[in-house]
Amino acid sequence: MHFNHYGGEAARLAAELVNLTAPPGPEHLEPLLATHGVVHRALTAAQAEAIWTWSRRLVACFGRQDLEERCQAVNTLLADASSSPRISLHDGRPHLHYSATGADAAAHIRAVTAAGLAYVVCFAGAERLGRCTRRDCGLAFVDTSRNGRRAYCSVRCANNDAVARHRERRSGDSRPSTARKTR
Repeated sequence: MHFNHYGGEAARLAAELVNLTAPPGPEHLEPLLATHGVVHRALTAAQAEAIWTWSRRLVACFGRQDLEERCQAVNTLLADASSSPRISLHDGRPHLHYSATGADAAAHIRAVTAAGLAYVVCFAGAERLGRCTRRDCGLAFVDTSRNGRRAYCSVRCANNDAVARHRERRSGDSRPSTARKTR
């Protein structure tokens, strides 16, 4: 599945922010933001803290849940990001920006992640905002698979879970193998 920059890429950024395990400093966020195409990514310590707080709110949008519940979570984020989309021509081609001109980096990140989650829910399917089903993982991800049935955050988690299930079946199968007939 192909997502546009402000749709899927912003939703992927939201998933990565959800997967943070501790408050990041500006120096930790900069490479993450660069990976997802955020241009204005020079943050102050206060902005990094604001993004950490925002990331804890993004958590409510990922994993199995009722469509109405997910839409309400995303709508709350959209309202709190309080931005209005506008068309920009700064690179010579018209495209949407979801934060106000002159907004600080933290406000921009709030606006694009909320809009990205809304884009996925509306145009790709709400169930594509998933959580890894491998025991002891639970990382958030955006399902970009063709059929939209991804259950794991990575191939590694899928493989580890398959091996664990195989070992569990083997250890639970205490029946003796078929005995050879003797004459």
